[in-house]
Amino acid sequence: MEGVARVRRTRWLSPKTFALELSRPVGFRFQPGQSILVRRAGLERSYSIASGPDEDGLLLCIRCVPGGAMSPALSRLLPGDELAVEGPQGYFLLQTGPRPVVFVATGTGVAPFLSMTRAGARGFTFLHGVSRREDLHFNEEMRAAAGCAVPCVSPVRVTDWAAGHLAPGRYDFYLCGNREMIRDFTLLVDERFAGSRVVTEVFH
Repeated sequence: MEGVARVRRTRWLSPKTFALELSRPVGFRFQPGQSILVRRAGLERSYSIASGPDEDGLLLCIRCVPGGAMSPALSRLLPGDELAVEGPQGYFLLQTGPRPVVFVATGTGVAPFLSMTRAGARGFTFLHGVSRREDLHFNEEMRAAAGCAVPCVSPVRVTDWAAGHLAPGRYDFYLCGNREMIRDFTLLVDERFAGSRVVTEVFH
């Protein structure tokens, strides 16, 4: 569906990342893990929804790219400003099953996992790869829901931790982040966790 969302608040989570809180268009429904297409001044970009499906607003976690076409403009929006939105989009959805669940994120890739957590996901293993500790957004909320939450701050990588600490076996891996992480982690799964299920969402 297409609709209009209004800015409620912009909150900086770190010097490079902000949370954009929007009103929820009338009739808009989504499943945790899905994204929304945002349009502004002739530009458009998809962002994963970080809020839970029963919340009355929409929360986006956005990395502000210096010189970028979209994110700096979104960071300057004021309460009441309007955005055209379309969605929901995507199939990055949590499916329950007998295998242990492992969420793996880099940077703002935490967003869909936060939505899943707010919808009731519990007991998962959560690996969050970031360059700096200040980029561990929503860390406390994720730790409270996870069975095991591991911050992987550079130079430690999520693949390093998984290779050294995850017991052999079959898992349901959910990967959200940059292409390099998803490529490397998928190769690791092929080598060490044969028979596991892998679901991916690439952040550009």
